[in-house]
Amino acid sequence: MDNGSFALRQQLERLYIDHHGWLSSLLRRKLGNATDAADLAHDIYLNLIRKGAVPAPHECRCHLTQIAKGMLIDLYRRRRLEAGHLERLRQQEVPLGPSEESRALAFEALTQVDAAISLQPAKARQALLLHRLGGMGHREIASEIKVSVSSVEKYIASAMRACQPFASDRPRNRCAH
Repeated sequence: MDNGSFALRQQLERLYIDHHGWLSSLLRRKLGNATDAADLAHDIYLNLIRKGAVPAPHECRCHLTQIAKGMLIDLYRRRRLEAGHLERLRQQEVPLGPSEESRALAFEALTQVDAAISLQPAKARQALLLHRLGGMGHREIASEIKVSVSSVEKYIASAMRACQPFASDRPRNRCAH
């Protein structure tokens, strides 16, 4: 650290020690909120560090007040824009979830898939569920249900074919291994 940066660091430290309480109090009064005031005070000191200049001791409060006013204006402007944006989003009435009709169709499709799977032999049903819901690979499934890998492949293919009519708008080859 050279002498210039050491001197700047000392000046910033002195500015902070001498004026941080006053600045935080001023910002708390303006914002009505200690958390936002602390954030803004922090940003003001970061601004001074980035500029690499500290005002003369007799101009400190005036300088800090000017920076605070500018940052308050920016904060209020940003909040006004955010509030306007949120209001426009509220007015658009964008659904936050699927419609009742979509949920009913999905439930019906799941019921049909469940019925189709339940008609499959136990090992085919188990292989499909371990693969699709458990995320297991063919070798792991073969070991789990004590059959060959080729049997697992046949079981999964058979169970998938049974479910095919109920997944007509889904990609057909999602689980190829």
